[in-house]
Amino acid sequence: PPPGPPRRGAEGVGRCGVKPVRAGCGRGLPCHLAVRPLDPLAYPDADRVLVAVSGMEGGAPHLAGLHVGYDEESKEVAIVSDTIDPQASVEVNAPLKFDLNIKSSGSGCIKVQNIECDNCKIETEQGTSILQSVKSQKLCVQTKGGKVICLGTIYGNIDIHASDKSTVTIDKLQGSSVNISTEDGLLKAKYLYTESSFLSSAAGDITLGSVHGNITLQSKMGNITVDSSSGCLKASTHQGALDVYVSQLGKVELKSHKGSVLVKVPSSLQVHLQLSGKEVNVSSEVQVQEMAETRKDDGVIITGLMNQGSKLEKWIKADAPKGTVSFRNQSWFQSLKLQD
Repeated sequence: PPPGPPRRGAEGVGRCGVKPVRAGCGRGLPCHLAVRPLDPLAYPDADRVLVAVSGMEGGAPHLAGLHVGYDEESKEVAIVSDTIDPQASVEVNAPLKFDLNIKSSGSGCIKVQNIECDNCKIETEQGTSILQSVKSQKLCVQTKGGKVICLGTIYGNIDIHASDKSTVTIDKLQGSSVNISTEDGLLKAKYLYTESSFLSSAAGDITLGSVHGNITLQSKMGNITVDSSSGCLKASTHQGALDVYVSQLGKVELKSHKGSVLVKVPSSLQVHLQLSGKEVNVSSEVQVQEMAETRKDDGVIITGLMNQGSKLEKWIKADAPKGTVSFRNQSWFQSLKLQD
């Protein structure tokens, strides 16, 4: 027969002040956890946290391992368990501006949705972390092997660290400072609107859509792709390839130690160029003034200006000492088509 609604194990209501929810402290909750905001119309005083458990075999008798406590002095709510059924789901409805400190163990997954807080900390082992429309002054996510998925827009100063083969996929990040690292997994973001971003991967690829601000990208073994960069960009990879479209710029520095570099720009861009590599190919459609070519050791260096670009303020430096640097025009519409 088709599955019915999840069995409700228990529901709890606790009155509280606006302080952190600490879920799965210590070893971490071994089950799934979802955190959503308390309904402001039903609870206008925002003075309680609702905790519900569902989806467990046997129902209420298995709730003995879940403990929900409230500390009046610190105004903290703690939700902990080492023995709850891993197939269970814990649902928490917290006041909108509650801080969060969440930890899961095993394959326990965490979802935080439509929350606004000063501090949000999430730790998982193999479980997936899903953040949807979250605003936080400081957001920190760490996983030892699970996925990190950011849906909608995530606002704030953001730190995401993913170990092993964990992947990080992002719709949109907006904030002052963003720091994201992976080891073997893919790091993918559609939109970054930040003052300063540092993204790195040991062996995974870094694939970005539209990025704005001062962006630094590093990968040892992976490839780096940027569909559209507006601002200052510094990207380097040891063995991978670089593929970057520069729509607007301040200073752009691209280097692949053992791979190749492809740079695409709109024909109207004002920029000073310095392209160096074992080989350098500048498309015939690109109009470069004052172009000079210098042969040195086992490579070539080409310099020049596009549309009277400034040598001090706006420049692109691309270097591939063991590979090829290619430079060509690409329209904004072509870039949008590639992103889609």
